[in-house]
Amino acid sequence: MIKDLQTYLEEEIENIMKDSLKATFDNPRETAFLMSFAASARKAAKKRDRFEKDGEHIPPFLIASITRDCNLHCAGCYAHANNCGSTPGSEAVNKREPLSAEDWDRVFRESEDMGVSFIFLVGGEPMLCRDVIERAGEHRKILFPIITNGIFMDDDYLKLYDHCRNLLPVISIEGGETSTDGRRGAGIYQILLQVMEKLKSKGLPFGVSITVTTDNLEEITDTGFLRLLRDSGCKMVLYVDYVATGEDDVRLEPDDEHRERMDERLDQLRQDFDRMVFLAFPGDEKEFGGCLAAGRGFFHISAEGDAEPCPFAPFSDINVRESSVREAIRSRLFARLEERDMLQEDHSGGCALAGKGVQVQELLK
Repeated sequence: MIKDLQTYLEEEIENIMKDSLKATFDNPRETAFLMSFAASARKAAKKRDRFEKDGEHIPPFLIASITRDCNLHCAGCYAHANNCGSTPGSEAVNKREPLSAEDWDRVFRESEDMGVSFIFLVGGEPMLCRDVIERAGEHRKILFPIITNGIFMDDDYLKLYDHCRNLLPVISIEGGETSTDGRRGAGIYQILLQVMEKLKSKGLPFGVSITVTTDNLEEITDTGFLRLLRDSGCKMVLYVDYVATGEDDVRLEPDDEHRERMDERLDQLRQDFDRMVFLAFPGDEKEFGGCLAAGRGFFHISAEGDAEPCPFAPFSDINVRESSVREAIRSRLFARLEERDMLQEDHSGGCALAGKGVQVQELLK
């Protein structure tokens, strides 16, 4: 049975808050922040409910790619495969001017006014944009998970995260040392262990982000691996399905069978590690009638301001430079994707629109 979308989203947020409070019970400062944020999240939900009654759906989540630049060049990186990232010594294909810290500050403010509760800061490597992250820290009613490779976790950032508890570093890791170094580069795993130790020693909560593939599913849900993360101070695990960057790596995309296995493992892990928060993207889409992209549960704003269905579907007909965030959510493209049921179609990997560029381009005409 498909749940009502709005009810599903509100229930999921409540579950996230409950699990987060359990995960930080031994950290009084973090518990105090989360209790305050929970109150803000409830007020935000009431705002979204008022919009919903007027026929306007506001998603509680936003994904913001605040930069395309990155200091690493990971195997299978979607941004680089689509010629939209840059690394030291290379030149980005995308020459458009990125949004400024002031632009992002407006995006955050408008999102808060509508009742958006969570904004994921991604890249590229978001910690290259300290000015944007500092602006995010000022919006205390929004929780900002920052998906980072962790390399730039210096003392200044530790002080910022300590001062702004609404900023949550989420470190990308691929499993153990062989898997992580194999995708991210030699020596990265040991660096990440040191970063986790720094965060733990300062009493700063953090999470990890793990890309789920057909190769590593068993490893990343193994109790030994999760114990290591827990003992290192990790409070949240975000699992994200792999999206293929070409024909050569399609085999790495999880299919329905892998997702069922993942769901079973998550149920058990939530019992075995009740002081950790486990999230999965895209999760059980069938339960809520399809992919949550394109404003159903979240949408994506690119580094240049394009409002897109999700980070893996770089299609847009509106830019937040010339429009408000509220107008971007009402994008004609988003509405047409919903009308044509393109978000409800079966798919492999983490994106319902990956590989459907021709069909989506037709909707943009």
